[in-house]
Amino acid sequence: MFQPVIPLTGNSGWKFLEATYERQLESHSNSAQVKLDRDYLIEKFSKPISVENFLDDRRLLRVALTSFDLGGEEWKRGFIDKVLTEVADPESTFLARLNNSKYTAFAKALKPISGMIYFSPEEVAGIANNFETASFKASVGEVDDSMRLSLNYKSEIGKIAGSGSSEEAILYRMLGDVPIRTLLEGATNLPSDIGKLPIERQAVILKESLQRTFGIREMSELTSPENINRVIQRFHAMESIAQGMTNYSSASAALTLLGGGSGLGSQGSQNLFLSLL
Repeated sequence: MFQPVIPLTGNSGWKFLEATYERQLESHSNSAQVKLDRDYLIEKFSKPISVENFLDDRRLLRVALTSFDLGGEEWKRGFIDKVLTEVADPESTFLARLNNSKYTAFAKALKPISGMIYFSPEEVAGIANNFETASFKASVGEVDDSMRLSLNYKSEIGKIAGSGSSEEAILYRMLGDVPIRTLLEGATNLPSDIGKLPIERQAVILKESLQRTFGIREMSELTSPENINRVIQRFHAMESIAQGMTNYSSASAALTLLGGGSGLGSQGSQNLFLSLL
C-alpha cells in the first residue's frame, strides 16, 4: 500500500504536500489495493443493486462510504439504512436536521428507488474517482492528520461557504462538519469546548473570530483561493505553536523572540510571533 511522503510538519510540510500532490495521488491510485477496490466498486455499481445487498456487502459499503469521505462509518449499518430510507421520502426532513453535508451527498447520490440503487456509467466513474481522492486523504491522515484536515478544507469549504445559503445556514453547516470545524477552531484559536454552548452562540463566536482573525465579513469570502490559503497557513502556524511551545508562557516566548529566536529557526520564530497576536 502506498504511503504518502510528508517529510516536514507545519506550513513547510503543507507546501511540500501541495507541490507533490498530483504525483503522490497518482502513485496512491495505482497501488494494488486501491485499484482492486476501485474495480470492485465499478463492477458492483455497474448494475442495479438492492439496498439490502449493498448494506450486506461490507467491502462495497466501505469503498462507497470512503468515496464520500465517510470511511470508517461502515459499522453504522442501521444508521446508513435510515439515511437511505429517508432520502427516498420527499417529505422527510431527516437529512436537513442531521446537518451533515457528507451524509447528504452520499444519500442523494445513491437515492434508492423502490429499494434499488441505480447508477449511470458516468456516475459510477465519478464515485470511483472520488474514492481515489478520498482514500488518498485518509492515507495522508495516517501520516499527519493536520495535513488531512487541510486537504479536506481546501476541497470542501467552497461547497459549504459557496452554496448560496444564508449566513446562518453556512455557519451551522461549518459547525456540523467536524473536519471543517476542527480546522477553523484551530486557525482562529478557539477552544474546542465552545461545542458545549448553544449552537446559536457557537455560530456567533465563529463568525466574530473569522472577522477578527481574517477580516471575513461574509462567509462566501472563505471560498477565495487567497483566504483558503490564509486559513490553512494560520491553522498550521497555530498547530506548530500548540505542539512545540506548550511549555512557553507569553513572557518567555517574547524573551525568546527578543533574543533572536535561538533554537527555533525562522519558521518557529514566525509561528511563535503569531501566538502573541
